[in-house]
Amino acid sequence: MTLAPERPDALADPAALEPVLPVRPVPARNRLVDQFELGLDAPICLTWELTYACNLSCVHCLSSSGRRDPDELSTEECKALIDTFERMQIFYVNIGGGEPTVRSDFWELLDYAVEHHVGVKFSTNGFRITPERAAKLAATDYVDVQISMDGATAEVNDAVRGAGTYDAALRAMANMQAAGMTDFKLSVVCTRHNIGQLDEFKAIADTYGAQLRLTRLRPSGRGADVWDELHPLPEQQRELYDWLVANGDRVLTGDSFFHLAAYGDALPGLNLCGAGRVVCLVDPVGDVYACPFAIHDRFKAGNVRRGHADARGTQVDGFQGVWQHSELFADLRNPQTGGACTQCSAYDACRGGCMAAKFFTGLPLDGPDPECVKGNSTEALAAVDRSVLPGQSQDHSHTGTVRNAPTGVVPLTLMRRKPASACDESPVAGM
Repeated sequence: MTLAPERPDALADPAALEPVLPVRPVPARNRLVDQFELGLDAPICLTWELTYACNLSCVHCLSSSGRRDPDELSTEECKALIDTFERMQIFYVNIGGGEPTVRSDFWELLDYAVEHHVGVKFSTNGFRITPERAAKLAATDYVDVQISMDGATAEVNDAVRGAGTYDAALRAMANMQAAGMTDFKLSVVCTRHNIGQLDEFKAIADTYGAQLRLTRLRPSGRGADVWDELHPLPEQQRELYDWLVANGDRVLTGDSFFHLAAYGDALPGLNLCGAGRVVCLVDPVGDVYACPFAIHDRFKAGNVRRGHADARGTQVDGFQGVWQHSELFADLRNPQTGGACTQCSAYDACRGGCMAAKFFTGLPLDGPDPECVKGNSTEALAAVDRSVLPGQSQDHSHTGTVRNAPTGVVPLTLMRRKPASACDESPVAGM
């Protein structure tokens, strides 16, 4: 994989970026992270939502999944896309949804990817991970599995994921362990209701021979509707940071929490928004987005069915054309000022935070993260007109009754670390 001279990372229509980000001179780039900022010829990994169909209706679903889109890529189109991934030497794809295992051709596509040297990591709620399927997975190279669980107890988990989902996740992990598969992942979205359960999550993962993976709650999809109620409180952000510092060498985060680096030392990982630079998303109908957490027309770069024209006007088909020649990605790869955040002493650590989190909470893209631990977004958030926030460009949520519908009533798990000062309780304490 070679480094591209420019990098793709931006919003679907660069001219519509608000604010327009001024370009600054390109400094000498010797560190690997600096080269990543400029973008690569191919993503290191990408998220591929195979289907919007799902047997659950989680309240925080970032893709608003539930119903299958009738225009989703066919089996043959999916295989052609895998051929492109192989040709571009993409390291692995992170397959999600929806629930990917509800696609009747899922196992066929998984085998096809592995046969064509494309590693697969897929996320699942575990309902379809039977002993037989677990045995198949354990016998297949270049496959990793993430079992989703968002509460270390059924009481917390099922309130957001649905009745019976906690037991289904435990059953799936037991099947994986019995089949001899090691280092599969227990994947947790951190909320204010489960931050106090981090040790319990780690214990569950250890029990089944899994590795704990923590990710950040983003205000996208249905998650936007519950973000105010579910995102961790300021004091819990500090608790999470301290826990990751103590346990981070044994826990994966997927660079979800680089905004927490403003507390002190950077957490393990890239600590960089990789949208359009080293990662992107392909959705079930072949649309390509800069970020897996920003499924919105503003962040759409193209479609794998149509490709893209290069600088000379030559049509480059499929995903490769979108990745290498979309205007959106090219804009994201241009050096940007970072806006007001560059005046903050923590800017080099947190890089202004998450683009998707800012967009869906109505904040400027060159402003601070909505969960800025320095409290720099507090006034801006208070001034946002919540009635005009950008919503999902599409919604595939179930329209009828879902068998395992979540209750949405979650008992609050209190933090266990006592705050050392008032500033730990609130980043704007005393102001």
